[in-house]
Amino acid sequence: MSEHEVDEATGVETTGHEWDGIRELDNPLPRWWLWTWYASIAAAVVYWVLMPAWPGLHGYTKGILHQSDRVAVVGKLQELKTLRGVQGAKLANASLEQIEHDPELQAYALAAGQAVFGDNCATCHGTGGTGGKGYANLRDDVWLWGGTLEDIQHTIIVGVRTGEPGARDTKMPAFGRDQMLTSAQIDDLTEYVVALSRRRANPAAVTRATQVFADQCAACHGPEGKGDQTKGAPNLTDSEWLYGSARSDIRGQIWNGRGGVMPTWGKRLDPETIKALAVYVHVNAGGQ
Repeated sequence: MSEHEVDEATGVETTGHEWDGIRELDNPLPRWWLWTWYASIAAAVVYWVLMPAWPGLHGYTKGILHQSDRVAVVGKLQELKTLRGVQGAKLANASLEQIEHDPELQAYALAAGQAVFGDNCATCHGTGGTGGKGYANLRDDVWLWGGTLEDIQHTIIVGVRTGEPGARDTKMPAFGRDQMLTSAQIDDLTEYVVALSRRRANPAAVTRATQVFADQCAACHGPEGKGDQTKGAPNLTDSEWLYGSARSDIRGQIWNGRGGVMPTWGKRLDPETIKALAVYVHVNAGGQ
């Protein structure tokens, strides 16, 4: 800290602060900055008078305009409900097929379905519905439980493996974890599944696993491994894999028997919303 003095180069008095030989000049604030500051203070005072602003012990100052965002939101929602009323009534009374054959009603269902999907389904299936490891891709034509409008709507209503009555439910045994098959048998069965998807596999292992597949897997996946939508058993001959197509992924599935859970949306969403969601998923998947 040094005494106040005038800087020789600028003629401006210093503040007395000095760091490593650098002295701070006592320049006045720019006029434009000061006037902006004064204007901001004035605007704040006007806002305090006009709008709700200051909290109190038993409420808050209401402001002479009596503005309320809560009331405004309620009014906007009521307006939106009124606008949607006509189309919503049509949606409630129309069948799924009628919705898809009515361009105006389908457009409404798609818009409503997209909003519902983003709020409730995108967390697992992704924003675009393309899914991920362990979460079904809703943009392709591969369906565990059927891809018709009715099938999709039913799956949304009842959910999958939720424990609720009527839910879609199938469980793949944990052949390794529960010691139903030996590690060597699971290795052979992995090669057999790889061969089913028309990829190069160990011929000897495939031969050894043929009877194991027939005894343990064919009841659900079918003798040729093409799956069964009535049981939610996937087709093992295509290139779509819910838990991954690498040998380690396939072996892990055989060993642990993983199975995901989808909520029972029939208890959370109204029938019109579920219809719109089913149409949205069906149309974006190309239909079946």
